[in-house]
Amino acid sequence: MFTTGKIIPVAALAAVAFFWFYARASGRPAVAVPAPAMDAPRAAEPTRETVVLAGGCFWGIEAVFEHVKGVTEATSGYAGGSAADARYELVSEGTTGHAESVRVTYDPTQVTLGQLLQVFFSVAHDPTEVNRQGPDTGTQYRSAIFVSNPAQKRLVDAYIAQLDAAKVFPKRIATEVGPLRAFYPAEAYHQDYAALHPRNPYIVINDAPKVTHLREMFPALYRAS
Repeated sequence: MFTTGKIIPVAALAAVAFFWFYARASGRPAVAVPAPAMDAPRAAEPTRETVVLAGGCFWGIEAVFEHVKGVTEATSGYAGGSAADARYELVSEGTTGHAESVRVTYDPTQVTLGQLLQVFFSVAHDPTEVNRQGPDTGTQYRSAIFVSNPAQKRLVDAYIAQLDAAKVFPKRIATEVGPLRAFYPAEAYHQDYAALHPRNPYIVINDAPKVTHLREMFPALYRAS
């Protein structure tokens, strides 16, 4: 808040402008979405399955799924392009075909793919945006799901159709769905970024609220760490 009669340093003005811009440009509130009408059954024995999710900066997607019970690993990385250009300085140009993505490894005895998708569409990002999320723009920030097998694709396609038919969102879902051809882990400094830098203004404004929404809207799935 500005105070009459006081001179505000340039650095302070810059900080105010920074927070104002990101507060206006950051993601929308979480949306309550119904559970999938069709879902994979819980596995009888512990095992490992993966799905790769993209929805804006990978810091936020990773932060959300690190707090989901049954997720054993969430790794930030790149999908959709080639190994030759799976580097942040190239991906950030938006010309490589990659999307900033998170490989979510989970135990299907504890959490189903449908539950992960419900979190993804509800609190992790805005699936109606095209090539942007919050303050980030470009094809590398597109909404996408890279599936590992035809069964996953059937479930994803069915859930998107269910949400569109129910008109849960004011616009149609723009999430791309396709096969996972390769996943390239991002540089080490991107991994666990939100957890390691909780006071970073970008994290505070854009990503910490997503974890809060997860805790509030999915208490049975939330874990503190």
